[in-house]
Amino acid sequence: MTARIDPAAPPFPAAVQQTLDSVMPEGVAPLRLFTTLANDQRLFGKFMSGGLLDKGNLTLRQREILINRTLARCGSDYEWGVHIALFAKRAELTSAQVHSLAHGDHNDRCWIEQEERLLIRLCDELHDDCTVSDCLWTDLSASFPDTAMMEMLMLAGFYRTVSYLTNAIKLPPEPFAADFPDKI
Repeated sequence: MTARIDPAAPPFPAAVQQTLDSVMPEGVAPLRLFTTLANDQRLFGKFMSGGLLDKGNLTLRQREILINRTLARCGSDYEWGVHIALFAKRAELTSAQVHSLAHGDHNDRCWIEQEERLLIRLCDELHDDCTVSDCLWTDLSASFPDTAMMEMLMLAGFYRTVSYLTNAIKLPPEPFAADFPDKI
């Protein structure tokens, strides 16, 4: 697959390189998404400042369930592969749960925790309707504080934007990326 926009090539401006050095694991080349955005230092900076991959109001597992369900619903094979490869094991997602995030729903037997089922429902409602029903909001509010609720909405929205970028630019997968389950 050939991307519609070529990535920028090093040497990168100092601010871009500093950011890349801070977000990429040692020895891992910068993601194509990042180097493509580095074509415009302003866009790169705006994008990188909105990531929400820091320690916030959600656990790593909750965050990755939300991100990967959003990516799956948006068909972002590129970003899905990156997140599964880099975070699924640390988030203790089983292979059944990874498959469910791609093809199942919140009722799949692999989801035992009610909060995790709610996260999947949230992603599905946001994807389908760009809002959250009163019923789901009430259920989420019983399990999560308002700050976590806002973070969930921002994460889902951010990764929908990531999906727009990766899908429209047609980014080829990273060498280390996991395959989307229907390609296994």
